[in-house]
Amino acid sequence: MRALAIWMMDWPVVAAGADHDEPVAIIARERVLACSREARRQGVRRGMRVRQASGRCPQLRLLDRDPEAETRAFEPVLRLLEKRVAPHMEVLRPGLIAVPARGRARYFGGEPALVEHITTVLTDAGVESRTGAADTVFAAALAVRAGQAGLLVPAGQSAEFLAPYPVGVLGRPRLSQLLPRLGITTLRAFAALPGDRVLARFGHDGAAAQRTALGQEARPLNTSGADSDYSVAEAFEPPEDNLEPVIFLAKALAEQLHARLARAGAVCARLQVEVGLTSGLRLSRLWRHEGRLSALAVAERVRWQIAAWAETGQLNGAAAGITTLRLVPEKLSAATGRQSLLFGPRIAPEELERAAGQLQAMLGHRAVVRQELAGGRGPGERIVDIPYGDARSRPLVEGTWPGRLPAPHPAVVYPTALPAQVIGADGGPVGVSGRTLLTQAPTALSIDGAAPVAVTGWTGPWPVLEDWWIPAQARRLARLQVACADGRAWLLHIQDSRWAVEALYG
Repeated sequence: MRALAIWMMDWPVVAAGADHDEPVAIIARERVLACSREARRQGVRRGMRVRQASGRCPQLRLLDRDPEAETRAFEPVLRLLEKRVAPHMEVLRPGLIAVPARGRARYFGGEPALVEHITTVLTDAGVESRTGAADTVFAAALAVRAGQAGLLVPAGQSAEFLAPYPVGVLGRPRLSQLLPRLGITTLRAFAALPGDRVLARFGHDGAAAQRTALGQEARPLNTSGADSDYSVAEAFEPPEDNLEPVIFLAKALAEQLHARLARAGAVCARLQVEVGLTSGLRLSRLWRHEGRLSALAVAERVRWQIAAWAETGQLNGAAAGITTLRLVPEKLSAATGRQSLLFGPRIAPEELERAAGQLQAMLGHRAVVRQELAGGRGPGERIVDIPYGDARSRPLVEGTWPGRLPAPHPAVVYPTALPAQVIGADGGPVGVSGRTLLTQAPTALSIDGAAPVAVTGWTGPWPVLEDWWIPAQARRLARLQVACADGRAWLLHIQDSRWAVEALYG
């Protein structure tokens, strides 16, 4: 098969509404996920640590990634491509899609003509894009980033095209760490290994990775019979106008789907989300799955997709009540499992979910939580606890957040601030004036009554004035970072002339 990949460049930046003429970076897990043209011009690169990127571009504006917003913003682009290019496509992620190339290329007069048509359609819509083609979706997704405008890899030459790439592009972290230690650093070297040895050492997951390196589809196509139906669905009677019950039901359907596939010993490469409306219209979107998504991850993608349809107005109007929600697995293949790690067993996401569910059943729904980033100024305000299995209750609030603590963020945030004393050169306490200046340079720090430790460096203070228009909730404080002679660094704040430690850097 021939696959065509279409990449909408810097999509996280576009979805955030940022201007390419200003230095902007979208970050996730303290690394740059995407950046604007101006940020790249000043030396910022994808994959950089936030501190390194900020060092190269001091004016860099950092925004946390919002996958749901990316999906919502991507929906109008998908609808345009479905109308003008191909009615069926796979969403690899917001900003990157794959289209079967053979039929479309014949219709438009060859792959170059198809690429030209796609570029014209997206350019007219104000979307910057690149297009690449190869024998597999994986190779096409790499070809789209090759050269200045993407690359059309000739048929049968995908393995040669993939050969110089590092093994890290396979997207299998453990394999990518182990192979270089064995001297295998490129896909060429990995593809040259005997297939039976790879299967024996790395299991079926390693064998699938080697097929990918060879320019072949990692999983065989649809080994289940054509009459096999593992889809799950739920009908709403009367039709549901409120999206919350539909989104809540999505997780239960995702769990049913995983259980049904597990009983059949199968995994799917693609997942189709379908919503039926009162008007008789059916909305659907195809997401690439590869058998790696947990039930919770599937539910999140359903939530993103429903939110995207609502954002674009497709779920509005008197005849837009939802009558059905259906999840359809496609491209089924045998669930061959994964090879255990060298040092101890693998803990599967499904096992974690099952354990979390058992604890919640015994101790209550809020007894097991996961932490996510939220908008805020202080380190404690930027972390929210969400019951395990629940979707984020409210979107991440972006903004400049005046007085926001700059990166890097602390390693430990104390639930209750520890009382502290900041001592100056004259032995007296250090304060902060009304003009937000320290009354004297700090020379020592005492935490919770402990012996003072010499201060070797400090920065700040940063003033924070919150809810000043509500006297009962108004809060005024100033934050200070200090480094001590014992090698540790602290985040402190002063409020009502009293110092307290909020967090520890290390």
